[in-house]
Amino acid sequence: MWNNFLLKIATSRKSTRKYSSEPVSLDNILYAIQVALQAPSGANRQPWRFILVMDGELKHELREISEEWERKFHDSRTLPRWFKEWLHERNISWQKPFLEEAPILIVVLTDRKAPYGRESTWLAIGYLLLALEERGLASLTYTPSNPHVIARRLGVPDNYTLEAIIPVGKSGEAAEKEPRLKPSDAVYLDKWGGKLGSINHKFT
Repeated sequence: MWNNFLLKIATSRKSTRKYSSEPVSLDNILYAIQVALQAPSGANRQPWRFILVMDGELKHELREISEEWERKFHDSRTLPRWFKEWLHERNISWQKPFLEEAPILIVVLTDRKAPYGRESTWLAIGYLLLALEERGLASLTYTPSNPHVIARRLGVPDNYTLEAIIPVGKSGEAAEKEPRLKPSDAVYLDKWGGKLGSINHKFT
């Protein structure tokens, strides 16, 4: 009998922007990365690479670099009004303290020469997030406004692109999960708009 374990993990996982100072086991991080390495990829090129950042001074530097560019992004007049309102409602600003608070940052990179490299890497990130949740660790997918600057600081080769920085640690906030669509709202049968009807059911 199925126990829907993966669904329970996916349902409990949420984005976290505040972290406690409690240290985390490196074994749990490496376990999550091992899970991520099982993701499918175009032509099995496995284009992903990971850098674990644990040094306090380096995390502080990455935060300063990120915030310099995030301030420009948030002040930009080209940002859609709805997006600015969305950020304001969630108290998301140019300040990124989680880059320094989280015990470990996972920097995720993609080989841009690999076929479907970016798509493959984000599949791996999905695996990674669920594995971190399984081990009781909070996370966030943060894509900096200046990925090339941070990549250069970390000595990343030119043929790799920084996709995301994932802070990992114990949650320091009572964050709530953003609402999700129901299968009946996101799945059609046979054609666009086709209702699931009698085959639609609720997982238990």
